[in-house]
Amino acid sequence: MKPTLLILAAGMGSRYGGLKQIDPVGPGGQTILDYSVFDAKRAGFGKIVFIIRKDIEADFKMVFADRLSRTLPIEWVFQELESLPEGVTPPVGRTKPWGTGHAVLMAAKNIKEPFVVINADDFYGREAFEKAVEYFNTEQYDTDYAMVAYELKNTLSDFGSVSRGVCTVDKDQWLESVVEHTKIARENNRIFNTEHDESKKALDDDTLVSMNFWCFKHSFFNQLDSHFRRFIAENSNNLTAECYIPSAVDTLIKSNEARVKVLPNKGQWFGITYKQDKPLVINRIAKLTEAGEYPVKF
Repeated sequence: MKPTLLILAAGMGSRYGGLKQIDPVGPGGQTILDYSVFDAKRAGFGKIVFIIRKDIEADFKMVFADRLSRTLPIEWVFQELESLPEGVTPPVGRTKPWGTGHAVLMAAKNIKEPFVVINADDFYGREAFEKAVEYFNTEQYDTDYAMVAYELKNTLSDFGSVSRGVCTVDKDQWLESVVEHTKIARENNRIFNTEHDESKKALDDDTLVSMNFWCFKHSFFNQLDSHFRRFIAENSNNLTAECYIPSAVDTLIKSNEARVKVLPNKGQWFGITYKQDKPLVINRIAKLTEAGEYPVKF
C-alpha cells in the first residue's frame, strides 16, 4: 500500500507577509512544495491530500491543481474554525482554527493508508521521503510511528526566530519527548530559545528537532481526536491556544499510547520563514539543480 502525502498549507504566512506556499523559488518556476511532491513521487507515494483554507482555495488550485494532478492524485481538505469533531463547538470570540493538530484531523475521512505529514513551505530533501517509505515497509505495531529529525543548527533563519519541536531520544532512537520552542534564534554564535518569562535557554547545535515531517498510520486519527477534544475542554477560555502535532505526540508517548521512531536526516533542509530567506532558498535549489539532483523543469 503506497503512503499518502498530507500537506499542511493552511498557514497565514504572517511573518512572511503573504502566501509563501505558492511563491516560486526554482529555475522553472517551482515552489518548495513542488520539490516535496517530486521527491515523494520518486520515493513511492501514491496520493496527495492538501489541507488549505477556503479563502486561499482559488489561488492554490490555480497554481497546483493541474500540474500536480499529472504527478499524483490530489484531494483537497479545508481547515476552518467551525470544522470540529462531532459535539465540539468553538468558544465565543474564537477567530481562527487550532493549529497543526486540528489541521491533520481534517483529513481523517480522506486517508486510510499510512501517511506522512509535512509543511508546504519546508524543503525536506529526497532522503527524508525515502526514509519514510523504508520505515513503512518494516514490521511494526499500529501505534508505532516515526519522525524525520534534523539537527537544529541546520534549521535556523538568519533573519529572526523560529519555532521548533525539540526532541529527546533514547539509545534505541525512540522519541522520549518533543517540546515546542517558539522563539529559537542564534545570538553571538550560540543558539537560544527565549522562554515565556523572557529568560534564555541555550540549545546545542546538534539538538534533534522536529520539522513537522511525521510518519503516521490511520490509528493516529482516533488518538488525535481524543487529544484534541481534551485540548479544547482544557483551553475553553483561551482564545489563541493552538493544538500542535508535537504536543499531541508528546502526550501519547508519555501515556504509553504510542511510540515514535526518530529517523535522523543529514540531508538538506531549508525553508522560508521571512521574506529575506527567499534568495537563500533560490540559491540552494539552484545548486541542487546544477548538481543533477532535480531537473530544471518538471
